[in-house]
Amino acid sequence: MIKIDSTAYIDPKAEIEEEVEIGKGVYIGPKVYIGKGTIIKPYSYIEANTKIGKYNQIGPFAVIGTPPQHLGYKGEETYVEIGDYNIIREFVTIHRGTTYDKEITKIGNYCLIMSYSHIAHDCKVGNYVVMANNATLGGHVVLGDRVVLGGFAAVHQYCRVGSYAFVGAMSGVDKDVPPYVKVFGVPAKIQGINLIGLRRAGFDREEIRKISQALGIFLDGPATLKEVIQELKDIYGLDPVIKEIISFLENPSKQGIMRRKPFEGD
Repeated sequence: MIKIDSTAYIDPKAEIEEEVEIGKGVYIGPKVYIGKGTIIKPYSYIEANTKIGKYNQIGPFAVIGTPPQHLGYKGEETYVEIGDYNIIREFVTIHRGTTYDKEITKIGNYCLIMSYSHIAHDCKVGNYVVMANNATLGGHVVLGDRVVLGGFAAVHQYCRVGSYAFVGAMSGVDKDVPPYVKVFGVPAKIQGINLIGLRRAGFDREEIRKISQALGIFLDGPATLKEVIQELKDIYGLDPVIKEIISFLENPSKQGIMRRKPFEGD
């Protein structure tokens, strides 16, 4: 059974699955798909070309699927895709992608996006991500799984934040943040491993020891990124925990990777 308030507007080209609840004054635009069991609270606005999976909770006054805030955008058909079991609180904004990237902004599953957070065009957000109030992602940002952003944290466009990383409140991220670390400040700096986050995620003592050792090599080891990657491969081989770091280092963004001292050529 679908529950739609009489004051809501549903475009004829929208597709609504069973058990969806749509509150007072909600706007659902063309080519919007709402998955089974999703709840959309009053006065939310979902403009167009947006796919929302099952059992999500969309808070009041959320704005999703509006055009990108990009001067080069000329009205092209671009998209938003949101997975399952996410909580998106009041006044969150999520914009469609651009043709300057892959035309889509994507959010995974089981994320908590708190009030007033902003996810800009072409961002890719992993699973189990937490964005505290007023956290902001510039365009083309990539967040790995289980990243946590503190309140008012901001991530510069094109930056990546690796899985299990923690970004402290009011921090400004202007370079890629490696997996497993915690960063604070403006500009943000690595303060060590995200020990609390790793323990909560179920990492054991030996895995945390290896992460700490590998992080030391990355922060203070060889002068070039290529040399750091090779040393980690030589020491840890195919260890899946350290492979997460290696894979991240092998694909830096144009912003560069956050480190205690810059790599040669940065």
